[in-house]
Amino acid sequence: MDPDRIRTLLEAVAGGSLSTGDALEHLRSLPFTDQGDVKIDHHRGLRCGFAEVILCEGKTAGQVRTAGREILEHGDVLLGTRATASHYQSLAQVASDARYFEQARLIVVDRREERPSEGHIVVATGGSADAPVAEEAAISAEVMGNRVTRLYDVGVAGVHRLLAHEDVLRSARAIIAVAGMEGALPSIVTGLVRCPVIAVPTSIGYGANFGGVSALLTMLNSCASGLAVVNIDNGFGAAAMASRINQPAEETAAPSDAPSRPSAEDDTP
Repeated sequence: MDPDRIRTLLEAVAGGSLSTGDALEHLRSLPFTDQGDVKIDHHRGLRCGFAEVILCEGKTAGQVRTAGREILEHGDVLLGTRATASHYQSLAQVASDARYFEQARLIVVDRREERPSEGHIVVATGGSADAPVAEEAAISAEVMGNRVTRLYDVGVAGVHRLLAHEDVLRSARAIIAVAGMEGALPSIVTGLVRCPVIAVPTSIGYGANFGGVSALLTMLNSCASGLAVVNIDNGFGAAAMASRINQPAEETAAPSDAPSRPSAEDDTP
């Protein structure tokens, strides 16, 4: 259940159009619904700013369908990562408006009347082969309500391709730099900008790349300050971090009846 729905619910109770008993029924599924082997965290959006995301990998098509139906009964947005075509086909049985992004392996259902597009996140890749991980990051970030610019195939083998877009890089609030092979791109990007950079090592590369381990180690050992690193091929994790940077949490106002802190003048003994 998203914050807007809870706010509407509370306003209805305050205005007298909804009884407290009916409101209690609406809130009964908070903070989660237990579906046996699937337990949906409906409180996630309130705590973390975005609803629970389904990691489809390792789940059966039926489990994804059950989780997806429950999420959509309480919200307008669903995001499923590491999804296969069979996961999508199963979910589409209960959500005909679901979309499947094959390259990124994402399932998206977005029923919002208007999707927010805040701030600016740049997703850059070292090579075209890194695009599946980058698209997981870019689409996830867009679904989370961020404006995203893609800069693909701007790796260090032709660094002039990256430098041609310095103005775009410097306009970002956060940058996701995705690279395989030796994984040098994030260090170069971090040395050009003042915003945080999130490095994503990919498993793209020849034998000594060790399935992305060499790129991961390069990024972890970067001498560029302001660089953070997520796990190999974890485009979604990078998107979640970039979204929190791009959309910092609003401070919650203190209740009107909360005791006020004494002013400096009142602190005298």
